[in-house]
Amino acid sequence: MVQSIWEFDIFSKNLYNKLSAINGAVAALALYEFRYALQNLTPANGDWSAVEICKKAELEEMINDSSFYRNIKLKPRVDNDIVLDETISRLTNTLFAGIVKEEYELEWANRFFYFDVRGFIFIPRTLYLTDRVLDHLGGKPLFTFKKNQQKFDSFQGIGYRDFKEANNEIDLSLAGTIKRLIDIKGTPLLIGIAGPTAAGKTEFTEYLTDILKQEAKKVGSIEMDNFFMDRDYREKTGVGSMGRQSIHFELFKQCLTHIKAGEKIHLPRYDTVKATSSHDIHGRLKEDALPIEVEPADVIYIEGNSPFLFKDIAHLIDLKIVYLTDDPVRLKRKWKRDIDYRKKYNAFYLCNRYFRTQFLKAQECYLPQLEVCDIAADTTNAALYASAEIAEMIGS
Repeated sequence: MVQSIWEFDIFSKNLYNKLSAINGAVAALALYEFRYALQNLTPANGDWSAVEICKKAELEEMINDSSFYRNIKLKPRVDNDIVLDETISRLTNTLFAGIVKEEYELEWANRFFYFDVRGFIFIPRTLYLTDRVLDHLGGKPLFTFKKNQQKFDSFQGIGYRDFKEANNEIDLSLAGTIKRLIDIKGTPLLIGIAGPTAAGKTEFTEYLTDILKQEAKKVGSIEMDNFFMDRDYREKTGVGSMGRQSIHFELFKQCLTHIKAGEKIHLPRYDTVKATSSHDIHGRLKEDALPIEVEPADVIYIEGNSPFLFKDIAHLIDLKIVYLTDDPVRLKRKWKRDIDYRKKYNAFYLCNRYFRTQFLKAQECYLPQLEVCDIAADTTNAALYASAEIAEMIGS
């Protein structure tokens, strides 16, 4: 009797071999470990041949449509337990079946999607350095370095030390560039550091702080995450974590204005575990809550998703930087940081939320800032970019 490619043992081995060729984290698994995870996505009737295989052009069009991501449910439930959104599982199964049947070439699948082993799902890749962004940044990197993040291909989660070590060269160069610009522009200097979640903004800010303090510079830091409204409020109203409606916007604007004027400021305090703000939706300090004090300084930097996204704030920021790390690496960081250590999310909620937000945030938040930034650091591809004005200013 001839066995079908759709029988589980044959299908799973075929899929395992193909994915191992393009994903180091899959290759690091034993076949039986891969099968454990695959069983969770196997169609209810066990019939992989029944999975619909779409045309490649249809999938490419779908993943470039904002409505596709907006329809992803963050907390779908079965028997009161949060589960993976069915659109995500359906896309993943479509890619599984298409890869095994060789309707989808591995090169094509890897160009438009990446496979996250811990979530065991395919997620569309986000393009940050678009033609428009590259045109703004001179078309090519100012500096390039060894791509040390390539070792993360076989990792399931990425810890702080490995990540910091991999970024050492580009961080050193970026810090040196900022130091030169501080000397040129003078102080006080307000630096906006934008970038996606888990890109490494906080780590770089700490690194830069240490360097500046060694040169007797007084440094202040404003973390934009502290201006978030309560997560329950954001999700209830549908604002997510993007746009001025998601933050205490007027407080943010006041803080920047006052710190530029040399005044001490009081920031809201956001609890990342409870996902709650020290201030209510009207910007009033809650009972028994404590704000964060920030003293005037020579250098004040703002880190977060969108420090210079808003036109009525951007003019207050003297140096605009975007710090990038590719989505697959950031998701591995979030598995380690937010699931293993913080115990912050349900695992399915993390997958749903990450899948839903990356494309939307890129379109609405990061790309607009990349198109106006002074410097962009691409840590995954180990490249540092600068606008023509900044490149001329530092003599490169």
